[in-house]
Amino acid sequence: MTKPEIELKFCVPHLQWFQQMALRQGFLLETPRTLERNALFDTPDRHLLATRQILRMREYGGRWVVTHKRPPANNDDCSPYKERLETETYVGDGEAMGAVFVEMGYSPIFRYEKFRTEFSDTEGDGHLVLDETPIGNFAELEGEREWIDSALTRLGVDPELCFTHSYGRMFLDWKARTDSPANNMTFDDILPAHAELAAR
Repeated sequence: MTKPEIELKFCVPHLQWFQQMALRQGFLLETPRTLERNALFDTPDRHLLATRQILRMREYGGRWVVTHKRPPANNDDCSPYKERLETETYVGDGEAMGAVFVEMGYSPIFRYEKFRTEFSDTEGDGHLVLDETPIGNFAELEGEREWIDSALTRLGVDPELCFTHSYGRMFLDWKARTDSPANNMTFDDILPAHAELAAR
């Protein structure tokens, strides 16, 4: 089923404090800290990237999910929220599904990892996730616009500090700032490379 997705991200400098704040504000722990692995697929000419689509294979908690995202027909680039139409489904064998993508002309162009903690909300239908990535810690709110605004207030987050960048965009910005040689946002790629740069 294709459904709309509305979300915002923001940085989380203090993980334990933020989790305690979330629990005090009515969020319930839904999924404990779990490693998530992602691969984005595209054609050699980057057709999906050029049309602002993604085709993603995700492994999370022992399950594989295929996701396609694209902008809505009435997409507003000036909106403070990130809005996409999302279609996703579980698959039994992610490696085999990835092989099918390759046979169809798609190949993995970017891999990224994070430890994700998920929260549900007792005061609405939105979703809060906390992501620990190799380039920093971030939270994401997903739900209706009104719920996102309310959740930011409850969590004490200034809307001016929120952003809509994808992890791919964030990784490229991080590479530009750090001059890292890493090609993927994985712990194996970034942490050893970052330690090597720091030792120079």
